[in-house]
Amino acid sequence: MRVQQPDGIHHIAIMSADMKAQLTFFTQVMGFPLKGLFEMHGVPGGKHAFLEMGPDSFFSVVELAGIDEVPSTIGITHAGTGAGKCAAGTMQHIAFRVPDEDGLIAMRDRIRSHGVPAIGPIGHGFCKSIYFAGPEGLTLEVSTQVAPLDPARWVDPNMLTECGISGAEAEAMLNPPPCNPDGPVAQPAYDPAVPNLAYPPEALKAILAAPDAAITAQGTYDEPPVLA
Repeated sequence: MRVQQPDGIHHIAIMSADMKAQLTFFTQVMGFPLKGLFEMHGVPGGKHAFLEMGPDSFFSVVELAGIDEVPSTIGITHAGTGAGKCAAGTMQHIAFRVPDEDGLIAMRDRIRSHGVPAIGPIGHGFCKSIYFAGPEGLTLEVSTQVAPLDPARWVDPNMLTECGISGAEAEAMLNPPPCNPDGPVAQPAYDPAVPNLAYPPEALKAILAAPDAAITAQGTYDEPPVLA
């Protein structure tokens, strides 16, 4: 049977106006080794970095020209703390994982040893966390799981009601139905009512109308920048 859901995060990508500052922080403070730094595929002049968090799991940084001219505002573009507001659809915070409580304290000490304040650990019932900041307004966390996240204990009926989620909708969320299409599914036609990537409408219509094989052939970059 084909996999019907992601099994983890391959990479998280953040935007940066200072690639060196981000790479310095995440390699030295967080301990993620740099695994890739190259011109962003299909984006001339763009920089794209990959740092390894674990097997097949990466932290990614993107730098594009003019990003330093884009306003960065706590409460709009960035939350600033784990309890802070930011615009809908933006990243509120990133929580990295460690295997146990000893690892959590070790990470807290590592972060502090670089002069960066780290708050915690704070218990959340199913996990414990420390909180700190990264360059350019990032709100960061490191967590370790300390108990199963049991939906019978952690899905609050009052919160379901507050979110406008009915009993049937909640059941579907707790037990997502399988999807077993007979063969490949055709690309849907352009529909502004569904989530779409932010290409200009006419360009998006052309992309959606193109065969999958043509998109793959046109957009694939298989060769690394350094020759063997």
